[in-house]
Amino acid sequence: MPQWIALSRTQHADSYYLPRQGYAFAINQAVAHVLLAELPKLLPHYALGFIQQGEGYQPVALLSLDGQNNLYLHSDGRWLGNYVPASLRGYPFTLANTEDGQKALCIDQAHLTSDQGEPLFDEEGNLSQKVAKTLDFLQQCDKNRQVTAASTQKLHEAGVIEPWPLTLERGEGQEPLKVNGLYRINEKALNSLDADAYATLRGGPMALAHAQLFSMSQLSQLTERAKFHAKHATQEVPENLDSVLDGMEDDDDLMFDFDS
Repeated sequence: MPQWIALSRTQHADSYYLPRQGYAFAINQAVAHVLLAELPKLLPHYALGFIQQGEGYQPVALLSLDGQNNLYLHSDGRWLGNYVPASLRGYPFTLANTEDGQKALCIDQAHLTSDQGEPLFDEEGNLSQKVAKTLDFLQQCDKNRQVTAASTQKLHEAGVIEPWPLTLERGEGQEPLKVNGLYRINEKALNSLDADAYATLRGGPMALAHAQLFSMSQLSQLTERAKFHAKHATQEVPENLDSVLDGMEDDDDLMFDFDS
């Protein structure tokens, strides 16, 4: 688990950091939080659902069958796909809430060094160019995260999110796998809303609802990836597994058009 440390000009002016090398930190990650703005890029590659978060819900991309092994990740840390969810791309940095309600740029302690890697600050005491770029990306993500949360809350209030009794086939000779803790859009309930209730979901909420419904056709991604990993456990896995599984699009790393 990451140990987040808030960056400080006074404490870390002469410190360095080790940039992320791949996505090994997500090896056991079963889901990735997703944003409303990235739905068009997610849909060709991921099945989407919701998980409970406090009294509400959080939209996520499904990465695992068993809740332990990330099927989009190679053992050497490479992401086996053409698009990486935005929530994973800012690492080893993140934005965290402070006691006074502000946002602080934090770094995973494991990536903080005294003399190796990239500088955190320049000679004038400002964030280095690379760190500033990451901060801008994280701020864009945080802004859209609020929009995503508001859209999800409206779906919850409309009563169209329901438990998802998901069972996935794992191949010949293996028992089907029941996946617990996931939620989905109840399409019948969505289509049964009266005009006033339906109107409250226009825009982001309806886009999120339809994206989740459409994405369920990508559940085969998980089963096919599991079969592929099992078959090639002792062989080299292609860097772009999506090319094997008919994927498309490119990961933009820290570039993302949140206005589209």
